[in-house]
Amino acid sequence: MGKIIAIANQKGGVGKTTTAMNLAASLAVLEFKTLVIDADPQANTTSGLGHDPKSINSSIYECMVDGVDVKEIIHKTDLEYLDLVPSHIDLVGAEVEMINLDNREEKMKEVIHELKDLYDFIIIDCSPSLGLITINALTAANSVIIPVQCEYFALEGLGKLLNTIKIIQTRLNPDLEIEGILLTMYDVRLRLSNQVVEEVRLHFKNMVFETIIPRNVRLSEAPSFGLPAISFDADGKGAVAYLNLAGEIAQKNDLQKVSK
Repeated sequence: MGKIIAIANQKGGVGKTTTAMNLAASLAVLEFKTLVIDADPQANTTSGLGHDPKSINSSIYECMVDGVDVKEIIHKTDLEYLDLVPSHIDLVGAEVEMINLDNREEKMKEVIHELKDLYDFIIIDCSPSLGLITINALTAANSVIIPVQCEYFALEGLGKLLNTIKIIQTRLNPDLEIEGILLTMYDVRLRLSNQVVEEVRLHFKNMVFETIIPRNVRLSEAPSFGLPAISFDADGKGAVAYLNLAGEIAQKNDLQKVSK
């Protein structure tokens, strides 16, 4: 059965979508069958993998609210082992529409359940909030990756997110684990970046990934071409870092491949 990993942080601009898109692509390059679910109404993962959100007829929104079969809306990408369940601006309305539904926190779990046997990894890109869609993602997930940028206020809001995770573990998903804290936007030239790395490692120790994602121009440019970094510039520092992260996660989960 595939492992479901949510990428979550209610703080915006921490590299969450960049991580979801590029980690999924890197796992696919390692020949793990991978599905990325865009659960952010901004739909940046959808566009960053080459699909125009405006042309999407059905998204994860319709699956959760209207019961559309998720298998019917899976889109292929340019990478053989990478598929996409897209998002759409309509996802903004899903939280309001779901308020009166029974088991509203488990709608995404119900949608994803039938896909677990089809993939080695399912990566969920969450919206920058702790709203109902993010709670759905954390309820559906086996683990969560928390991107933290190497900048001032890096730890701001992290306590609130960790508290939300504890509540979900207690009430909705007792098996949810923290896959790791991922340091992003690292600039080796900045003393502040190095201080943040030291502080986060001091506080969270083994919870922090060894891999650190650098601030990298090619990493930022790739989505505008509808490509993950590894397809845009495979030798770039950003692409190499995400490939290392994928290897670290595969090793942590005792997975080695050639894909099934």
